[in-house]
Amino acid sequence: MTLLSLHDLSMRFPTPEGRETLALCDISLSIGKGELVAIVGPSGCGKTTLLSILAGFQRQSSGQALLNGRPIAGPGRDRGIVFQQGALFEWMSVARNVDFGPRMGGAPRASREALVRRLLAQVGLQGYADKAVWQLSGGMQQRVALARCLAGDPDLILMDEPLGALDALTREKMQSLVLDLWQDTGKTIILITHSVDEALLLGERLIVMAPRPGRILQDLRLPFARMAAGGDLRAVKQSRAFQSRREEILSTIWGLEEEIMGRPEAAE
Repeated sequence: MTLLSLHDLSMRFPTPEGRETLALCDISLSIGKGELVAIVGPSGCGKTTLLSILAGFQRQSSGQALLNGRPIAGPGRDRGIVFQQGALFEWMSVARNVDFGPRMGGAPRASREALVRRLLAQVGLQGYADKAVWQLSGGMQQRVALARCLAGDPDLILMDEPLGALDALTREKMQSLVLDLWQDTGKTIILITHSVDEALLLGERLIVMAPRPGRILQDLRLPFARMAAGGDLRAVKQSRAFQSRREEILSTIWGLEEEIMGRPEAAE
């Protein structure tokens, strides 16, 4: 069942010289409920611009973006966002961060407390409800950000480089958590990352974007997310199939980068 539909979506930005830059060009895409989609591509391909449109922070220049059949006209409770930095309220406790949305929506205290207990257990933070956010490590803060996102019960979760600021070991643990949450909740997730390895591992579906203008180059169905969910991430990453696909995608992106650098406007 289709959750998100993009039809000929384009985005233009004015330049100081009075011209226009075409950041996104004719993006058409359908994403079904429960899909985990990773988007990867070289710098300047419009990944963040696309996510910003889906979040409702920006309005496309032309085309349509439909969620549950309705145009995306601004931010809404039907979407949850997890940023590279947690964007948490550091002066609040973990519990107050997690239940912020339901609290603002007028949910009863007892139901909020039960929700916080369930979500903190789900992200592996049992016993941290009363801790201040600033006392937590970066990885733990991202767990709080995930719990806060889930507390709103969104139809679509948007992740903008959510693990990019973490060290390698913590990042791997968080990749496992993202897969577990996807399996446990059945949520639709769109994740942007600069890491090809991460995109291959987390993307049940992988969108490779090309720049200038930003467009979809490849739309791939991959087995690695389901293989890794509840399994051995490292074994999946070390498999011949994963390594082969990794080199294929890296070569594609490397070629796009070389093409960009070879263009005269790239040096301007």
